[in-house]
Amino acid sequence: MNSDIEGPGFTIKDSRSSSKSDEELKADRKQDKPEDKTAAKGEKEALPGLELNFSTFLLSLASSAFYHLGDLADPDTGEKRVELPAVKQTIDILIMLRDKTKGNLNKDEEKLLEQLTYELQVKYLARKK
Repeated sequence: MNSDIEGPGFTIKDSRSSSKSDEELKADRKQDKPEDKTAAKGEKEALPGLELNFSTFLLSLASSAFYHLGDLADPDTGEKRVELPAVKQTIDILIMLRDKTKGNLNKDEEKLLEQLTYELQVKYLARKK
């Protein structure tokens, strides 16, 4: 049973209780959001050489943690700050990712995840003292 709600300037279509299959609902969503292939192409051109994958995601998390450890300076001010709660949170995220992705990573990804987690844990404990 679909229900439509109309108001001034908007219409809400509720398809949650629809008899449509998942494939039909996905097709409907694609029609609602046409892909702009030129925008996607432009975005790739704006970040040359940056391949988005699990390893670059891990490196992004780690660089944030190294910043919060005071290893990297703020690019705007040149200041180095230590924010240990942020570092601890990133370590916890890396451990969670390790646990949740077990058996789904290739050897290089596993090694990178373990190395980053270990290095951050050692630096975190050293700063905490």
